Amino acid sequence: MYPLVELLTGLLFVVCYLQFGLTQAAVKWLFFTGLVIVLTIIDLRVRMLPDFVTWPGVVTGLFFSAVIPPNDGAALSLFQGLLHRMPPTWVLGLVDGILGAVFGSLLLWGVATLYKRLRGREGMGMGDVKMMAMVGAFLGLRATFFTILLGTLLGTIVGVAMIAVLYVAGWRRPLAARASRRGLGTEAELRWFIVSQYQLPLGSFLGVAALLIAYFGPQLIDHWTNLLRGYR
Repeated sequence: MYPLVELLTGLLFVVCYLQFGLTQAAVKWLFFTGLVIVLTIIDLRVRMLPDFVTWPGVVTGLFFSAVIPPNDGAALSLFQGLLHRMPPTWVLGLVDGILGAVFGSLLLWGVATLYKRLRGREGMGMGDVKMMAMVGAFLGLRATFFTILLGTLLGTIVGVAMIAVLYVAGWRRPLAARASRRGLGTEAELRWFIVSQYQLPLGSFLGVAALLIAYFGPQLIDHWTNLLRGYR
């Protein structure tokens, strides 16, 4: 895995250069890319999003948002609508980062809390909540929303496909057969129950979505908006 991760990092750094050139924005997104790759791979391997990456990432994201503000507009609308004044650019950028961090973390925390109340078990760890605080600190509110939307969509598609593949491949078939002989149900029903409990790391999909939004966000958001308008 190590050389593949190094290759992926190098390719993403090239994409960053092609998108932003030798600019301050490129420095911001290089830091962001490095943090997201670390979290994505760790979550994929050990189902963990460590605090020693997410919390410094939040601070780094807020700093960069103050220096290179996200192209968001939420803070501008907030100041114009409530305070009727225009603060310095760095304040707008910092507030955009704070709004993104708060929105991303609270949205996932709310979903995790609701899932636990309805299902009686954990469906999402707090690491995902902290990761989205970090992502939001870099991206701002609107891009964070689309990151969560795209990440959960990717996770759902891959998760359903993975469950189908595991079922067809006979994953844990001996376990289902033993349980069936003990009268716990038919083998097919038990196999389906077992594979349906297979969990994929949401943080990895959120990481992929965050990188897509960071580098191709305007195109993806415009495309999504046009689709919604066409649907209406």
